[in-house]
Amino acid sequence: MNIEHLRLFVRVASTHNISQAGKELGLSAPVASMHISKLEESMGARLIHRTTRKVSLTEEGEALLPYAEEIIHSVDAAKSSVGSGKACPKGTLRISAPASFGRMHLMPALKGFLAQYPDLSIDIRLTDSMVDLIEGGFDVAIRNAELKDSTLIAKKLATDKRIMCASPEYIEKYGEPKSPSDLKNHLCINQTGLDSWTYTTPYGTQNVKVKGKIKVDHGEAVRDAAVDGLGIAMCATWIAYQHLKEGTLVTILDNYPLVDEAAIWAVYPSSRLLAPKVRAFIDYFSDYYGNPPYWDK
Repeated sequence: MNIEHLRLFVRVASTHNISQAGKELGLSAPVASMHISKLEESMGARLIHRTTRKVSLTEEGEALLPYAEEIIHSVDAAKSSVGSGKACPKGTLRISAPASFGRMHLMPALKGFLAQYPDLSIDIRLTDSMVDLIEGGFDVAIRNAELKDSTLIAKKLATDKRIMCASPEYIEKYGEPKSPSDLKNHLCINQTGLDSWTYTTPYGTQNVKVKGKIKVDHGEAVRDAAVDGLGIAMCATWIAYQHLKEGTLVTILDNYPLVDEAAIWAVYPSSRLLAPKVRAFIDYFSDYYGNPPYWDK
């Protein structure tokens, strides 16, 4: 059994396309098809249904897939432990990340990451949808939401502190709230899915139902509305830190911190051994973002 044939088989299972899977691994379509045929010959079973439009796994292919993934992870981990003891990741690292965070804090870091790991190539999908890592063939995802899928492993990359903020223009026009209770007399910018804000006070937690004229489902749009003086907003510091430095936003209610345990996570499929390219990603970006992360300094 050839390990490279197994790598190709796993990519075919994700892409449902032999040519595309082969291209990702630097193989021509005829060579990729030949490798799949050789794997089927070595296994003594047909692993893939081929049609003119796409391919799918046979029952035998479905049975082989989890073992193939485990073998690949084991081999990659074994290679990384030999010689210098340092990981030498190769191949394509497929990443999913939230659109705003990816654009602001993932893409600018790629130059240094690829300089450190020149044998890696990167395939990134920026989306605010919660993708299926296994079905989509992703090696790792960046998430700032609670991990609900118990088949995934999460490693913390950075804190995700939330703050209350408004523009100087808004404060000059409407005044500054001195306590969470004062928010009932102010315009608040609602983010879809967050109908209330919870604060820590000397008397315990206080929940404030948000009201205002604007509701939007995008974090950068919430921030931009606040910059335009349209209301008070709750923002992640990673999305507002540049505006805070420039003074187009200022923090408010600093004595009443939000009840918030959010974090930026690297999430990957559960495996007994961690692939070197995923380990390299986690180590590099944990160090790059810092503790505390640079957007909180």
